[in-house]
Amino acid sequence: MFPHHRRRRLLGLAAASTVLALTAACSGGSDDTPGDSTPDADATPSGAITVLTWRTDLVEDGTFDDYVTQFKAKYPDVTDVKIEGITDYEGEVKTRMNTDNYGDVLAIPGSVTPDQLGDFFEPLGDYDEMAKEYRWITDKTFEGKSYGIPVVGNVQGIVYNTKVWEAAGVTDFPTTPEEFLTDLQAIKDAGIKVAPLYTNYKDSWPLTQWDGARGAVTANPDYVNEMTATDTPWTEDSDSGVIDGLIYDVVAKGLTEADPTTTNWEQSKQLLGTGEIATMVLGSWAIPQMQAAAEAAGASADDIGYMPFPAQVDGKFHAVAGGDYNLGINVHSKNKVTARAWIDWFNHESGFSESQVGLSPLIDGEVPAALQGFVDEVELITLNPAPAGKESLFTDIDTASGIVTTDPKYRQKIVDDARSGARTKQEIFDDLNAAWADGRAEAGA
Repeated sequence: MFPHHRRRRLLGLAAASTVLALTAACSGGSDDTPGDSTPDADATPSGAITVLTWRTDLVEDGTFDDYVTQFKAKYPDVTDVKIEGITDYEGEVKTRMNTDNYGDVLAIPGSVTPDQLGDFFEPLGDYDEMAKEYRWITDKTFEGKSYGIPVVGNVQGIVYNTKVWEAAGVTDFPTTPEEFLTDLQAIKDAGIKVAPLYTNYKDSWPLTQWDGARGAVTANPDYVNEMTATDTPWTEDSDSGVIDGLIYDVVAKGLTEADPTTTNWEQSKQLLGTGEIATMVLGSWAIPQMQAAAEAAGASADDIGYMPFPAQVDGKFHAVAGGDYNLGINVHSKNKVTARAWIDWFNHESGFSESQVGLSPLIDGEVPAALQGFVDEVELITLNPAPAGKESLFTDIDTASGIVTTDPKYRQKIVDDARSGARTKQEIFDDLNAAWADGRAEAGA
């Protein structure tokens, strides 16, 4: 079996951070006008805001009702905080941002490029000052101004069913992609019902979760920045090559679901809990969802474990830690004072990150006991921000290349080619590198 002390510590991650995405529909309550500077810290929060969230489960179970009650108790002049749950958060919010009515407070969509932040969001402060208090704000910083604050931090890795792995005779975590493939083959040979590894191809977005290993494979916090300086980021030993190469290999070897076009995200959580799926590559935010699904299906939450990506540097696993969705304020909001109060209260007083057993976005936030073991086992790294003046360069190249690494379609194509044999792994790398080189040229890199 997995070493008992290691397994116990890793299973402690099972309630790790699920990320809250909040937005708000424009509403009255202050004299703020669109385009005003950062709200006066001495102003009194009042009036009404609407908070939107992709966490529909927390709306349905009453968690947000409790948050609203606590917030209004602290700020009695706040008349209402309306909560809306959004299932297709990225898609719907992106559409709403074509108008001015996309909320008072919202989680900044991934489609917003750094140079667009000031067009849609209110600056929350100077980066140098905010970085003294908050971690992981560089993603939503442009030209020295920060536009978003994360509510919780995640680590990146692989969620798995411990009983399935142990039943297949796996005694330790794989340290290389080759060992990972061997272990998945052992699970397949043991007769798993659905798949040793589940891609969630049909829902597509889970394929973007593999990007969480960028920087961890080579323990290089500058890896993403360095991609902008090369025409060939997809090589056999680069982070991008190892990640996408592993996707290709695991599919080509028949170690994933039989028909990826029929995958189902919600069902996959239950199937992992009951041991019909062994493994999924997801951020630690997914673990409590998997636990809950396992218990709902009559299995044990303790069967859900978390492991680092199968790569080591100098005999040590590494995992990228960072914030997930960042909360920002709509630049057109008419109640920026209360909007900012909500963000600050949520980070400092709601207890959200603790309740999700996630890493606090506060510099002085404590590591939850359930995460401490993972922190002891794996060296956490945080990706470095882009150099000044180059905040948009990666996005510019990525977009111009036509790859768009934030879009799961390019990895769906890798899965398709691995199944059909239409392109070899090297041919895929060659095509990606050619497109990337064109993107760099167009972006003037």
